[in-house]
Amino acid sequence: MSTIHLVPEDLRNVYHVKEWRNAAGVLQTACPQEWNDIVEIMRQFRLLKSEVLTAGGRKSPISGRIDGEFYRRGWKEKKFDTRINVDNVERVSPTHSVDCFKGRVGVEVEWNNKDPFYDRDLNNFRLLYDLQVIDVGIIITRATELQAIFKELGKGDSYGASTTHHQKLWPLIEGGGGGGCPVLTFAITPALYVEDC
Repeated sequence: MSTIHLVPEDLRNVYHVKEWRNAAGVLQTACPQEWNDIVEIMRQFRLLKSEVLTAGGRKSPISGRIDGEFYRRGWKEKKFDTRINVDNVERVSPTHSVDCFKGRVGVEVEWNNKDPFYDRDLNNFRLLYDLQVIDVGIIITRATELQAIFKELGKGDSYGASTTHHQKLWPLIEGGGGGGCPVLTFAITPALYVEDC
């Protein structure tokens, strides 16, 4: 049985929300403080026209603002030093940094990267879950429907079909890309768009 109903209805009305392996239930019961942070951050977020129009560089202002809200609540960017030891032979098994980490929850913000970043994130969640480091992974991304807004703003080419949006992500999750790790995704929809300029 799905636990998606545990995501507050007001969030389900403005994000495309999807879970894998009862992620919402895991968050609410095993990670309640982290869950409260996530709900508050998702509730206050708005997609600002001024930030869509701003060139991103290494990190877009949209991703930076979301990360910043997590950091203000004590989340950290985290890289894990993982090694596998078999018969006294040690092999380094590096992970990618998780954008925001707290307790046993990892959050990745994929606003406008190339879509292979989803594979990287899900593989990282799978490994960290198997190593008993995280209980759940979260990906915050954009809804495919935002493309119409980007085209209106003359930014359509910056947000191409091969970049990160929810229709690229969900088949990877449903195909088991995160292994046994519970995963919850929030895709930012046009309902969150604000013309602030």
